[in-house]
Amino acid sequence: MQTTSSITAGHAVLETVIGFMGFAWSEKGLIRLCLPERSREAVERRLMRHAGISASTAQPSWVVELIASIKAYAAGEDVDFTGFPVDLDGIDDFRLAIYNAARKLSYGETTTYGELAKRAGHAGLPRETGAALGANPVPLVIPCHRILAAGGKIGGFSAPGGSVTKEKMLAMEGVHVGPPPPAQVSFGF
Repeated sequence: MQTTSSITAGHAVLETVIGFMGFAWSEKGLIRLCLPERSREAVERRLMRHAGISASTAQPSWVVELIASIKAYAAGEDVDFTGFPVDLDGIDDFRLAIYNAARKLSYGETTTYGELAKRAGHAGLPRETGAALGANPVPLVIPCHRILAAGGKIGGFSAPGGSVTKEKMLAMEGVHVGPPPPAQVSFGF
């Protein structure tokens, strides 16, 4: 760490089969993750908007493992991200509870915003849960894409591409969220 700077994190940008992804880390763990973009530069810009992220390329061993895991996930493999450290300093208790509950969802497992709120000890707060997930700094590792709206609808997604990206990620995990069933067809008499 340099003494003349406030550098607190390193970062990495990687090319996967679904686009360029990137993440940043502190001494404590992952602090930011960017889902697929079309260019390395777009990911770099998104990462470098956050204070304290450096151009450092020195990577702790868990970072090397995370890179391999993200590439495997992007290639369609079942990956468990729960073992990677996450640094959520400065996150309020409500969001921490929501993020911890979301992190327990396995590959291909979904739940609703209301059910996740209940699992996190905050029953009756599905909208607040959605807002917390919309501010998730490390999507994929905290798998906010696995949370659906009531009735199994796709719900929102704040990553690039919005709900289309969410739907693609779920499809990679074998979860297919289609449009709601058509209204009942009337009898022709």
